[in-house]
Amino acid sequence: MDWLDNLVATFLDFDAMWQVFPQLLGVGLVNTLVISIAATVIGVVLGMIVAIMGISRSRWLRVPARIYTDVFRGLPAILTILLIGQGFARMSQQIFGPSPYPLGILALSLIASAYIGEIFRAGIQSVDRGQLEACRALGMSYGSAMRLVVVPQGVRRVLPALVNQFIAIVKDSSLVYFLGLLVSERELFRVGQDAAVLTGNLSPLVMAGLFYLVITVPLTHLVNHFDERFRTGRRKAAPPKSGLDEVEEQQTPPTALTYGSNT
Repeated sequence: MDWLDNLVATFLDFDAMWQVFPQLLGVGLVNTLVISIAATVIGVVLGMIVAIMGISRSRWLRVPARIYTDVFRGLPAILTILLIGQGFARMSQQIFGPSPYPLGILALSLIASAYIGEIFRAGIQSVDRGQLEACRALGMSYGSAMRLVVVPQGVRRVLPALVNQFIAIVKDSSLVYFLGLLVSERELFRVGQDAAVLTGNLSPLVMAGLFYLVITVPLTHLVNHFDERFRTGRRKAAPPKSGLDEVEEQQTPPTALTYGSNT
């Protein structure tokens, strides 16, 4: 079967995979994680600000937050990366030098913050408004009630969605290569692509894909696990009572009351 041999030689050349493995592990994986984690941290900070602005009572805060969210959620990720990476390249060179690394992180952060802001906003608004009113009744200010009571509960509810967003950032980090990263700054996709071009074989790209799967698949199962825990709770529900048990409970008076009536 020549076609099967050709497929194996094209996608499963283990020699080519092994040759690119050290670069994928020592350069590509490290840079992918640095880009993704940095973009996520900045995105969480900006996203919380956008979320607070989005639920503000002031129209001057809500409208800019909505425009910001619509713009960065509506544009393709590659377009945002190119606009930021090329539009601010001269300014970045004066601050960070020739490396486009910071601009790639900035572009991913802006994209992530728009999605994370919506995630936070939905989580905060899912908290019962009665809790905010109870805090105000106890004398807490609006800011303190939001910071100490409402926001922590909202964030806890959206943790699975935040992990999903991190997975999306890990995959979008492969688009940063359009900015022309330095050799020491190549992420997984760029390392695999360069090796594939040199060898004329797609096996290095397959190996890069396996690295992505090693990151994203466990996180996906972790999200499903926590989502199940949050939805069902840690404690198992008590078995339902039969109709006979309910009738007996209604007919039998409490022990304390019976004792008091006899005395």
